[in-house]
Amino acid sequence: MREFKGKTAFVTGGASGIGLAMAKAFAENGMNVMLADVEPNALDAALKDLNQYGNHVRGVACDVADPDSVERAAQASFAAFGKVHILCNNAGVAAGSGIDTISVESWRWVLDVNLMGVVYGVRSFLPHIRAHGEGGHIVNTASMAGMVSGWFSPYDATKFAVVAMSEGLRPQLQPLGIGVSVLCPFFVRTKIGESGRNRQERYGQTSTLDPGSPAAAVVEEIRKQIAAGLDPADVAARVLAAIENEELYIFTHPNMRRFVEARFAAIEAAMDRVTPS
Repeated sequence: MREFKGKTAFVTGGASGIGLAMAKAFAENGMNVMLADVEPNALDAALKDLNQYGNHVRGVACDVADPDSVERAAQASFAAFGKVHILCNNAGVAAGSGIDTISVESWRWVLDVNLMGVVYGVRSFLPHIRAHGEGGHIVNTASMAGMVSGWFSPYDATKFAVVAMSEGLRPQLQPLGIGVSVLCPFFVRTKIGESGRNRQERYGQTSTLDPGSPAAAVVEEIRKQIAAGLDPADVAARVLAAIENEELYIFTHPNMRRFVEARFAAIEAAMDRVTPS
């Protein structure tokens, strides 16, 4: 997709972090943007932040874990701008896990937002993008945790799934003129560590980790890394370049190469062991 001006983007988790940065980048390139977010106050603040773009940037309440909410947000986008060309399934949450405290409610929450939220987004927007025939692009936000996992958690599990879904979508949509990218950043300065603030009542309370547990130590280290992470604007710039060049994988941290290579080397070694048989 080479031309952005006059096209429309829909971004979930659009009120902060990577989502808001992508929205700004799209608007700066002449696009209409619909910000979708579950947090009303943050959505209002984001719209004020982007008020220089007038009616070219609008907002809609959207709980990506609810397929009806996603469908309503899609219909609001079509009503506001006519056609949507870029779908960014960006909303995501994280919950502490590990082997010491395995909360079924937390797993269900993360699965519903991070995994099913992508499914619902594709379900609501893909028929529309196919129907208008002008081409488009789908960007699914995963993580480096979707490439390399060192922890038993719903976050890593869902991000691996988002990578697989994106890889499966790409060959099916390329002949239709619709690109697919999967965004796999490492630590970025976002509020992902505070995502429990938006946890819906139906998923119960966030589990409290034992302060002295290995899981608590991991969570604390992650918070420090996030605070010192990459500027979301740098991630958004990579996303725009990837859409223009129809790239499947969008990476932001080249220092993660060695971890990916180590995983692939282990897989190749296992294949070598089975080859003689």
